Amino acid sequence: MGINSEILQEMKKNNNVITTSQVLQLGYSKALLTKYVKAGLLERSGHGVYILPDAVNDDMYALMLRSSKIIFSHDTALFLNGLSERTPFRHTVTIPSDSALPASIKDECTCFYIKPELHRLGMIEKKTTFGNTVRCYNMERTICDFLRSRNRCDEETVISAVKNYVVSKGKNLNLLADYAKRLRVEKALKRYMEVLL
Repeated sequence: MGINSEILQEMKKNNNVITTSQVLQLGYSKALLTKYVKAGLLERSGHGVYILPDAVNDDMYALMLRSSKIIFSHDTALFLNGLSERTPFRHTVTIPSDSALPASIKDECTCFYIKPELHRLGMIEKKTTFGNTVRCYNMERTICDFLRSRNRCDEETVISAVKNYVVSKGKNLNLLADYAKRLRVEKALKRYMEVLL
């Protein structure tokens, strides 16, 4: 037995990954995926996400495929934007406050909520270490997010993030000031910048 050619083709287009919803859209049942897993033709990478047995599991990409609301933020966005060399142990995501993530996703990551109208502010796409494209916030939005949630974050991480941003070649201080105003962290930003500049 082999994997159905249509499913395999879809997986090849998707870096050897497929979701249950993609299989259903192709007109096949969930039971087929279970059959493939039992036969050793596929491995379950996460809830509703399957990979080929020889494929490397990209946990960031697999997590993003499970919800269209997820945007990587905070520590994970710092890493994706090259402002931190430390791969986060637990990924951080932001979703709109009028949404909810399934418990299976919540158990795997740290989740922040924001007003729906600010959810996509500063959203960009970046490649993971494995070459898959994921949604995350740009550097300016990430700095503002750390300032917004500094009570929930390690002070050392916040200072390090701002320091790394200040010396970054790709920084856009005008955009940072605009985001700080919209996310209401102007005073906090000014305090950190006065110390670092």
